[in-house]
Amino acid sequence: RISPDLTTDNPDKQQQFASGGLSIDNSTAENNCTIYTIAESPVADQTIWAGTDDGHLQVTSDGGKNWQNVIANVPDLPENTWITFVDPSPHDAKTAYVTFDHHRMGDMTTYRYKTTDLGATWTCLTNTEDVSGYALSVRQDLVQPNLLFLGTEFGLYISLDDGTTWA
Repeated sequence: RISPDLTTDNPDKQQQFASGGLSIDNSTAENNCTIYTIAESPVADQTIWAGTDDGHLQVTSDGGKNWQNVIANVPDLPENTWITFVDPSPHDAKTAYVTFDHHRMGDMTTYRYKTTDLGATWTCLTNTEDVSGYALSVRQDLVQPNLLFLGTEFGLYISLDDGTTWA
């Protein structure tokens, strides 16, 4: 074990049997308070990111001895938004790209962010004119750092300028 519970562990979100008809699922996909995405940095093996389906984004840079929830540092993000994907940069140990999904609350915004300081500050990569659909994943190219790939509910997008514009 390398961490405490990284979720909110909110019992009100763990009521699968009283869920209003959601089917029981052994994968716990219908439960809340679960780690939804986890990723180890390819350039700093002690750096691990974990995102939950109840709005926590945690990072450790010491192999799990200490974790920091950096979600409060992400600007303009609704509370309890699912973290759908974390992509630690293959070029820089402190950089990561993250997508968020709040469509279950009727919000179809394509939330995607970048940090270059392990989550202390974030840059929003959202340009609503270029992309449609809630964000499911983002990846930085292994060779070209400015080349990003974004998967949304409605398509695959690329950026040649580190997320400033998308096609």
